[in-house]
Amino acid sequence: MLQIIMKSLKDILSPTVLGFIFKVSLGAFFLMVLFFWVFWDSFSHFIGSLVAAIPYIGSFSFVQSGSSFIAALIVAYGIIIATISLLTSLYSPKLLLRLAKKEYGVEGVDRSRVTRSLFYNIKAGILFLVLLILALPLLFIPVLGQIVMLLLWAILIKEPTLYDVSSLFIENEKEYLGQKSIWIVAIVASLFNYIPLLNLFAPIFAQIMFLHWLLPKIVKK
Repeated sequence: MLQIIMKSLKDILSPTVLGFIFKVSLGAFFLMVLFFWVFWDSFSHFIGSLVAAIPYIGSFSFVQSGSSFIAALIVAYGIIIATISLLTSLYSPKLLLRLAKKEYGVEGVDRSRVTRSLFYNIKAGILFLVLLILALPLLFIPVLGQIVMLLLWAILIKEPTLYDVSSLFIENEKEYLGQKSIWIVAIVASLFNYIPLLNLFAPIFAQIMFLHWLLPKIVKK
């Protein structure tokens, strides 16, 4: 796993990957920030009302005291990262194929379908946001909150990222879906989401990590 991490860190510092991040991740980030800047009051009120209406959770003191504003910030941040992940999925195949050819000599074929990639991302995004709202009270508990959030980030990227990478090199990603090490890769990649600015790297870093996780398994066959 350490080797996968080191290779991935080296790759994301390359001009090609940095250019991708600048165009896709940074563009998506500022687009979503602008959106929330314009519609923040309505969004904050909606999230506050939604959280307050959830049985048991709505009775927590942080909701009743009006600090649900913080909850809206957390959800907004989650939506921003989910949007960056979605756009990364749609625009990364050429970059991943180039890295695979350069580092493993593997000629991949882009078998990905936009509809299926959208399905995986939307499915994971909805699950992530629902669990995030339900888990909001836990996020305010030191240590436990950070662990819960990390697992939620991993849920957001695991299945879509595996599809995005595996569809370039194998016909059926389900062959690898049950392997426990996928969770380790997803969790390590999700750590970037805790670091300002570096969170822009998280989705493509996850894809590159999955690339280095998957291709050695294929080459050995």
